[in-house]
Amino acid sequence: MVNPSNKWQPLIYAVLLATGISVGMLLRPSSNAGIQLGAAEGKLNELIKIINQSYVDSVDFKDLEQKTIDEMLAKLDPHSVYIPAEDLKQANEQLEGNFEGIGVEFNIINDTIMVVAALNGGPAQELGILPGDRIIQVDSIKVAGTGITTDRVFKLLRGKGGTEVKVIIYRPASRSKQEYSIVRGTIPIFSVDASFMLDSKTGYIKISRFAEKTHDEFLEAFGKLEKAGLENLVLDLRGNPGGYLTTATRLLDELLADKKLMVYTQGLNKARADYFTERRGVFEKGKLAVLIDEGSASASEILSGAVQDWDRGIIVGRRSFGKGLVQEPFELNDGSVVRLTVARYYTPSERCIQKSYKNLADYEHDILTRFENGELEDEHKEAIFDSTPYFTKEKGRVVYGGGGIYPDVFVPLDTTFSTRFLTEAVSKALLGKFAYDYLDKNRERIKKLGELENYIRGFALSDADYQQFVSVAIAQGCKAPSADENKRSSAFIRLQIKALIARQIWRDNGYYQVMQSQDRGLKAALEALNKDK
Repeated sequence: MVNPSNKWQPLIYAVLLATGISVGMLLRPSSNAGIQLGAAEGKLNELIKIINQSYVDSVDFKDLEQKTIDEMLAKLDPHSVYIPAEDLKQANEQLEGNFEGIGVEFNIINDTIMVVAALNGGPAQELGILPGDRIIQVDSIKVAGTGITTDRVFKLLRGKGGTEVKVIIYRPASRSKQEYSIVRGTIPIFSVDASFMLDSKTGYIKISRFAEKTHDEFLEAFGKLEKAGLENLVLDLRGNPGGYLTTATRLLDELLADKKLMVYTQGLNKARADYFTERRGVFEKGKLAVLIDEGSASASEILSGAVQDWDRGIIVGRRSFGKGLVQEPFELNDGSVVRLTVARYYTPSERCIQKSYKNLADYEHDILTRFENGELEDEHKEAIFDSTPYFTKEKGRVVYGGGGIYPDVFVPLDTTFSTRFLTEAVSKALLGKFAYDYLDKNRERIKKLGELENYIRGFALSDADYQQFVSVAIAQGCKAPSADENKRSSAFIRLQIKALIARQIWRDNGYYQVMQSQDRGLKAALEALNKDK
């Protein structure tokens, strides 16, 4: 049971941390040639013919077929999925590392599309579209004040490279409207969200997923930090849901010495496949800490598990998600794809970290269950699902499998700032809206601060700014905060808004550098590295 005084915490936790696992672990696509279809296929075809010839009403066979496939895969495991042909391109974009469109990051504020940033090298940036611009018309379609949705914006602005779209922009600073003819292009999606120095010797790299180009992005970020004096590294995989197996092993090859087993996969119809390091990596000897949490899954667990099993670095945070299954894409005749679980993976110490999915409802609610059981706040309440002891390769330390990667250094979830008022404000997306409006009105003043370092040192929301936020929240239906709620939440709200403002100017690097001052995980990682002499 949840403590009544903490009844708002699960919601604020879910909204702020967004721990849904959607990517998983993928092998490269393989051919379906040679796969034998037997009696089951015959029965299904026979049933479809019977329904087609004898059923009392007309039937939407496409819909029936998809529901049948979804239901069948759901009986296998939680991660085997069917992707219709029309959804496949969007499903692959996050892993392929690019999409085709005009190249703007946007948010819908007050029923209007606000440009957060024109992406580097994209068509919109080259034409001079600026943060804060409002898109009010796309081709002949008015999109301001019409109840526009994110999906609708994607459909209007994305499209095949080389095609043209016309947009009308309203620019608040000059109170002017301007029409742009934009030729869509290929826009990169980055998976290394941030990289910067935490101190004179310690670098920080945040990876959001293991995509096609993640290894290249990592090397670029690492090279810049190395020039800045990097000797130690904090690799942040919190909330990282996974991606390509080969991307995870390529990155691991940069961290481990040669000829070390990184992971192996095996299934009933898949022979064991071993993945060994093959070359000299860029960071085989410096001190390493890897940050994980309950949102770190699959490829993130392969990397952190190998680092732990070889005693290469310190794992800091909370027990990871617990996904030890490997999916392989199989293309069907109509262009749709089934991502089917074909193997389990095992860490170098032979651990399988997949948690049980016998009860699908329990599996889907596992993260909330951890919260309610107190595991996220107390390391002594961490559940051990497989009591079999496994041993690390260099130091012989005992480690466990069956439910994720267990950290070497536990960092409790910080709920000290969680209140009913904050939960309501976050659920209505009011922090982001306030940050956009604030920057809109104060862009020139903030611009005068210059570089990000000056902004971090020299900018803070005033008491009057915070009270303005409270007034906006109340006007949007939030109950006024009590004195205790103000005491607990105000500092976090101010820091979040400051970070969200920074994100509009300096992107994710700005956001994470502002937030690091209150990041318990980062502080624990630095302390662990300093102790590891």
